[in-house]
Amino acid sequence: MDTEQSAPEVTPPGLASHITLSLEPNDARHLAALCGQLDSHLRQIEKRLDITIQNRSNHFELRGAHERCQMAASLLSSLYTDIENGAQLSPESIHLRLQEADLELLGEPQTEDIATDTTGLIRTKRLSVRPRGQNQRQYVSAISTHDINFGIGPAGTGKTYLAVACAVRALLNEQVKRILLVRPAVEAGERLGFLPGDLSQKVDPYLRPLYDALYEMLGFETVNRYIERHIIEVAPLAFMRGRTLNHAFIILDEAQNTTREQMKMFLTRIGFGSTAVVTGDTSQIDLPKGTQSGLTHAMTVLDEVAGITFTEFGNKDVVRHPLVQRVVSAYDAFEQRNASPRGEGPP
Repeated sequence: MDTEQSAPEVTPPGLASHITLSLEPNDARHLAALCGQLDSHLRQIEKRLDITIQNRSNHFELRGAHERCQMAASLLSSLYTDIENGAQLSPESIHLRLQEADLELLGEPQTEDIATDTTGLIRTKRLSVRPRGQNQRQYVSAISTHDINFGIGPAGTGKTYLAVACAVRALLNEQVKRILLVRPAVEAGERLGFLPGDLSQKVDPYLRPLYDALYEMLGFETVNRYIERHIIEVAPLAFMRGRTLNHAFIILDEAQNTTREQMKMFLTRIGFGSTAVVTGDTSQIDLPKGTQSGLTHAMTVLDEVAGITFTEFGNKDVVRHPLVQRVVSAYDAFEQRNASPRGEGPP
């Protein structure tokens, strides 16, 4: 695809700019797919970037802050390339592409093309997973190079999904012999005693997001076969006591609901040739009042320990529906103003 973009006059960052973009080849069907029904895709980009986009045929005029217009031009070009290659655009896919562009960092120089960047690409049996944004790329890189890694941030930032993808890649590449997915048996306002079955069966419904990620990456039959052969094990945290895990990829999800003792117990299970990833959201602690979260405690105790990495995600990293970002931000702001910290027991 040949894309022609006029060279606008040098404009100081943040000031109004006017960029003219011509997309080639001039294909009416592809252009209609790019713009969306009643130009809905263009309106979505306008709203997110706070610019205006006008088009006639394959010629687009973008007006607004200089950096935002440049980003919109790059995005439109890359989306047009995707359409030529057979991609179907949707509001969700455009939202994710906007997330990839790190909208909160518009004032910083862009060194990578969001359409072609493959940094940290994770290939699994059924799909390839591409980290979206700087924090996700750093997270995947840290998992590849360190034995113990923490991913901390709000819901929807891809902490668990990326960790599962890294685990699957390591298993397929024979870097590890098995995958263990672990969660503490604590959930918001719910009592496990009322659920049928033993402890493993009680916790199983809460492990469903991990199963779903595995099914998506490996397929239903492969996952079930691996579970039967104990190559993949999904278990409550209580089952980890007394074990030493060599040549394994271990993921502890919802770690904000561990106690200090449980977190120490988990981290000391790590054996030779193993990688551990701990994920959690310190704003969603369900422990009894006065009990310190093992995750917040570990963030303080292990902050400067060599070989351990911490990746902290923010609201800008949320890759779900745009409203999720606003919900997370609103709750964070409210809790900072009014709520006393939870999970902060005695030091």
